Parts: sequence; C-alpha cells; structure tokens
Amino acid sequence: MEVKFSQDVVPVTILKENPAKVIQHVSEAHRPVLLTSRGHGVAVVQSLDDYEKKEEEIKFMKAVLEGLRDMEEGRTMTLAESKAKFNLK
Repeated sequence: MEVKFSQDVVPVTILKENPAKVIQHVSEAHRPVLLTSRGHGVAVVQSLDDYEKKEEEIKFMKAVLEGLRDMEEGRTMTLAESKAKFNLK
C-alpha cells in the first residue's frame, strides 16, 4: 500500500468541506490519506476494513516471530507431547 502523493494528501479544509469524498476515496483506493494543516502532516484517514486487516496482519506476524524465537531458544515440544498436553487423540 503505497501513498500516491498526487491523490492521497488532503488539506484538513478539504476534509471539513467534503468529508464524504475523502471517506469514499480511502474506501475505494485502499490507501490511507494524509491530512495536512499549513503544509504539515497532522493525521491519517484510513478505511475501517483496511485498518482491521492491517492490525490482523501485524498480530499474525508478531505470533510468527514469537514462535520462531521459541524455536531458537529451544522452547518446543513434539506433536505427541502437544496432544497429551491438550488431551487430544
């Protein structure tokens, strides 16, 4: 998801004048919009679906890294040990 500065940078005044247009843009483009005030970035607007998807991806990647760290530090168990621990057949 790469920001396209020609399309994804919006002054706060435009958001105030036409919020529906900005919301429609982030929903259709699946890119965040950088809001500016006096030429400086002040906030980011992103669709809720895109935000939730990104948060899920971050959680998944953290879990993968934690699992890899566990493997490196020898905190592992066999499939049989796992089944016994959780009373599975």
